[in-house]
Amino acid sequence: MASVSFRNIQKSFGKVQIIKGLGFDITDGEFVVLVGPSGCGKSTLLRMLAGLEDISGGEIVIDGRVVNDLESKDRDIAMVFQSYALYPHMTVGENMGFSLRLRNAEKSVTDERVSRAAKILNLDPLLGRYPRELSGGQRQRVAMGRAIVRDPKVFLFDEPLSNLDAKLRVAMRAEIKALHQRLKTTTVYVTHDQIEAMTMADRIVVMHDGIVEQIGTPLDLYDRPDNLFVAQFIGSPSMNVIEGTVRRAGGECWVESQGARWPVPVATSAPDGQPVHYGIRPGDMTLGGGSNGVDAKVIVVEPTGAETELLVQVGEAKLVLAVHGRVDARPDETVRLAIEAESVHLFDRQTGKRMGR
Repeated sequence: MASVSFRNIQKSFGKVQIIKGLGFDITDGEFVVLVGPSGCGKSTLLRMLAGLEDISGGEIVIDGRVVNDLESKDRDIAMVFQSYALYPHMTVGENMGFSLRLRNAEKSVTDERVSRAAKILNLDPLLGRYPRELSGGQRQRVAMGRAIVRDPKVFLFDEPLSNLDAKLRVAMRAEIKALHQRLKTTTVYVTHDQIEAMTMADRIVVMHDGIVEQIGTPLDLYDRPDNLFVAQFIGSPSMNVIEGTVRRAGGECWVESQGARWPVPVATSAPDGQPVHYGIRPGDMTLGGGSNGVDAKVIVVEPTGAETELLVQVGEAKLVLAVHGRVDARPDETVRLAIEAESVHLFDRQTGKRMGR
């Protein structure tokens, strides 16, 4: 196992700067997920760590050693790709042991490591099969087994589940997390799926436009997003955000928006007249707000069984509610929204930064 450090990393393709001087540390044995929209630089950063892309500036350090000029094969890392990258003419066992054979490892060592990895991943019955005879999930497990066999200091995963169907993705998420808990190997995992990031990571690095927006545990990012981008990127369904103005009168404070009064946290420090983005997560609103609620018109009702999602409209703004259980509401009906004031987030409309309480 090993620690990993990125120090003022920069990457440009011609005149286009993709990575803009970012830096952070990954501790020994940690599972860190790089997440962000397409084009944010997360896969490029992973490929630089792997030695598959040159570094335009800064340093990458693995286990205390600067690896900028080291070949990929000398970095003691193993990478699992989105495309599996299995050799079609080799059996599962041969694919898993190929990297060791390239190093001229003894056959007994190769066989022992392949056998151990196959047991961990339940691949024992498949060792004699070829990739064409496997399902997508089985192929991904073989790719993971090939990485395990190398016994690297760092595992790298580049969107490994994006080719799988939804049900299999959930199962493979659990397998990869269980594998990390068993092996305790430092892991860097890239995805654009924030649900994957939330369920798997020890810490999440949220990237956007070549910079790091925020680093923290999944629940830190969910509960205390630093800015509007993180707030809307983390969480599914995403946070509802409307523009409004803070109002203070008679010892009370609220946000005025779309012709309604929206509750705010008691301890908010926002001054009267402050233009804000008002953020509330779908699960922090319910129906039946009484005198302190907000009237909304129902647009769409989406029952999913355990909970019901509603798309509602207040003025010109549309919001999503996620209500536990089933709801007796129909399109075009007017409902009353109850909003948990202490769960509200206020963001400065000019800077996008979350405002303190």
